[in-house]
Amino acid sequence: MHAAYDYDTAHPIDPDVRIQINATLAQVEAEHAVKILLACESGSRGWGFASPDSDYDVRFIYVHQPDWYLTVFPGRDVIELPISEVYDVSGWDLRKALGLLRNGNATLVEWLSSPVVYRADPAFLSALQAAAGQVSRPDRSFHHYLHMARKNYREHLQGEMVRLKKYLYVLRPLLACIWREQQRGAVPMRFQDLVDAIVGDLALKNAIAELLVVKRRAKESEHAPAMPLINQFIERELQRFSHDAPPQQPQQQDFSVLDRLLRDTVLAQR
Repeated sequence: MHAAYDYDTAHPIDPDVRIQINATLAQVEAEHAVKILLACESGSRGWGFASPDSDYDVRFIYVHQPDWYLTVFPGRDVIELPISEVYDVSGWDLRKALGLLRNGNATLVEWLSSPVVYRADPAFLSALQAAAGQVSRPDRSFHHYLHMARKNYREHLQGEMVRLKKYLYVLRPLLACIWREQQRGAVPMRFQDLVDAIVGDLALKNAIAELLVVKRRAKESEHAPAMPLINQFIERELQRFSHDAPPQQPQQQDFSVLDRLLRDTVLAQR
């Protein structure tokens, strides 16, 4: 019997850090003359398995004033702040974000369900979530996660001693593949949501729960003996997905909802 899900433990955000992040976002708006429409955690604190020394991966979507878009020489469409030991802060212009959504970018879709939100325009977020549902690219999402799981397993989980965080960097995308295979819709950011929905074997679920407890207490670089039960699950599922075909271009998919969202959001800045 597992304890109730502890939101604060799974997604720890120091109140002073939140104040600093919001101040940083305000500074970005002032310096770049933009409006931030959504800002959230996208890394381990959003997934729910941060270590005590994990940094804060803040990601945001922003919009310029209308005149910025009316030029034959488009400006830079990303804002990236210098990375420190504590903060990793960057964002995408609205047009870039919608273009990535059109191409089936799985990371952007995850942002829409982040459990840690620093800033959000409610109307925009609702419209973006609706648009993401209309232009969903399940095949691209599936193969994005499958590639990630294979790569991390191949590169980091082959020895007798492994970095604990790498188990989660394989398990999370692998469970996301199964989520997509079962046609459950957009993959949620929270790792625990994936575990609760996908993992039925009690022994495996307990092993993952124990891994999470250790990971949240250990440093990012912590090594430990390999975990056979989790390895068996990973190897079995990767083998099962070994013959999947690469993603295909969808037939006549309608992306006009993205054009409308871009137009409406930009014109609202006048």
